[in-house]
Amino acid sequence: MRHCIYPGTFDPITYGHLDVLGRAAKLFDHVTVAIADNPGKRPLFSTAQRLKMLRPNLAKFSNVTVTHFDGLLVDFCLAQKADAIIRGLRALTDFEFEFNMALMNRHLQPEIETIFVMPNEQFSYTSSSLVKQVAKYCGDVSHFVPPNVAAALKKAYGCGD
Repeated sequence: MRHCIYPGTFDPITYGHLDVLGRAAKLFDHVTVAIADNPGKRPLFSTAQRLKMLRPNLAKFSNVTVTHFDGLLVDFCLAQKADAIIRGLRALTDFEFEFNMALMNRHLQPEIETIFVMPNEQFSYTSSSLVKQVAKYCGDVSHFVPPNVAAALKKAYGCGD
């Protein structure tokens, strides 16, 4: 069985993330979405909140599970018996960072491959950071995130209906 890990902060999950996930779910027998516990990134939502937001959006994927991790991603991949890491590339600007990370992961664990997946072009400019910026000023983020995530963002930023 071919198994990959789709890691990220997912703070919050966007339609772009879900698009990459859908592509990975077609390529692998099993995909584990792995939410990174990384307090250094100062996430808006706790790990538990991100898990709660993600779960209902995974129902259409029969071969996808979600969990969280901390520490080195490659160690998590080994513990999960994963063959590969899936990373989304929105634009050329993502490539240098992702390329360097992939090379470091290969150095640490050469048997784990990193596969880059491009989302649909309509999501190429969407990022969690930009979505949070719009939501912070009570802007409409419904085109970028699932309804449960849009509601959570409204609540987090005190934006009424």
